[in-house]
Amino acid sequence: MHIRRIHFLITFCLLSLVSLSSAFGQQKTLVLGGKEGWPKMEKMDGVVTGTGRYGWDCLQLDTNNRGLEKETDLLIDFETSSFADRSGNYSIQKNNLVPSSKSVMGKGAALSKGNGGLRLSPKTGSLFGTTGMTGSFVMEFWINPSVAESGETIFSWRSSKTIANYPLYQMITVSFVNSYTQFEFTNIFAGYTENRGVITLKSSKSIIPNKWSHHSLTYDEESGLLEYRIDGLLQDLRYITSNGRERGGSVLPSELGVKADIEICPNYTGYIDDFRINRTNVNQSALDLRYDTYRKNGGRFVTEPILISTGASMDKLDAVINQPAQTDIMFYVRSGDNYYNWTDTYPEWIPVENHSKITDVSGLYFQLAVDLYPDGGGKSSPSVSEIRISYSPVPDPLPPFVLTAVPGDGQVTLSWQYSVDDTAGGYYLFYGERPGEYLSSDAFEGASPIDVGNVNSITLTGLQNGKIYYFAVASYSRMDKRIMGILSSEVYARPLKRSR
Repeated sequence: MHIRRIHFLITFCLLSLVSLSSAFGQQKTLVLGGKEGWPKMEKMDGVVTGTGRYGWDCLQLDTNNRGLEKETDLLIDFETSSFADRSGNYSIQKNNLVPSSKSVMGKGAALSKGNGGLRLSPKTGSLFGTTGMTGSFVMEFWINPSVAESGETIFSWRSSKTIANYPLYQMITVSFVNSYTQFEFTNIFAGYTENRGVITLKSSKSIIPNKWSHHSLTYDEESGLLEYRIDGLLQDLRYITSNGRERGGSVLPSELGVKADIEICPNYTGYIDDFRINRTNVNQSALDLRYDTYRKNGGRFVTEPILISTGASMDKLDAVINQPAQTDIMFYVRSGDNYYNWTDTYPEWIPVENHSKITDVSGLYFQLAVDLYPDGGGKSSPSVSEIRISYSPVPDPLPPFVLTAVPGDGQVTLSWQYSVDDTAGGYYLFYGERPGEYLSSDAFEGASPIDVGNVNSITLTGLQNGKIYYFAVASYSRMDKRIMGILSSEVYARPLKRSR
């Protein structure tokens, strides 16, 4: 009596453990980033890879470097080691600059050692490759000088034009004078004869070595306004008009002569980044955007759809982040069984909190999106170094413990005990003509495997007498028939027509 009771208790406990383990699938973790690095992303808008926590690669906002615009006459962004004008209007004739990762815009900058810099030859149609009126223009660049000594030159163009059969020397330079920056225009503006045709704009503050600063010179052909700004702050301005004032005089246009090469950093020691010339007058609101290290509207990255398992539920998201003051990070997830019909907005993105429980997100595929926002001054970026997604897959149901096969005339009757797993919703019957290979299609009931439903016996008919068949049964989940457990032990039978 005691032995029977012990056997009953053991059986009851085993069945309880099976039921609990089936009902509560073991939680798993998917890791993105971290020490293994980030996978390929579906979308990276304004986001780049940097160095994050623990030295891992992180995803952070890209710096606010600009692309080509239709008005761009020259753009050297120094993003690659082989420097080039991205507009295609200038070809490099000499290069003594050294690539550097000490950038302020994007990932690359250049180091000038004061030994010649870049010399570029303009093509016809470019600002410095065409004789005549220039129209409005903007010249801008970032510099980080080592010493800012007098005489160091950041930009130089030298040429000449002919006036009444008399050659007139022309020059545009940007240089340091007693730790101040100075733009100098010589015989550039038609009709301007004061100070021997020289117009000078100078910074109102001295330049601090080993610090990045943005410099822009803007000329407006409509008003004649020539103004110089550093980091968006006005330094100096002149109205290039017949009376030198905003009103009451005529504009003296900018006019260039013979096509000639330009030089960038011919005699300058320090770093330079994003040198640009645009053939337009850029208003101040547009310029203000260029002084932010990071663009105000932030950036976004989206993973490719991630195959998990049918019916899996997302439980939690844990991200290793760096979030400076005033910056923000938003996480979104979505899921489904077929991502081929997904769009940017369907299925709907569900906002989730870092380190918080997630509900009602399940499917065969998961997808994650993250929005990164800088601080109000556009100077700080948040970053994400690792994301861990905890999820619970639907457990595979257990197979029947006992399977029997009884042969008959052109048929075999299979029977089994129902699975003790209460997540099982039905059974697949596999059959074939070799051990472990269930590829037969002889039975009238269908080719292997056959979905027999939630029954515990079936007779396969239409089998060939004298041929041996091998059989196995697997349970499938009541949540989804695609979730199938392991096969039962294999049995075999040979149909024969026996005499009575």
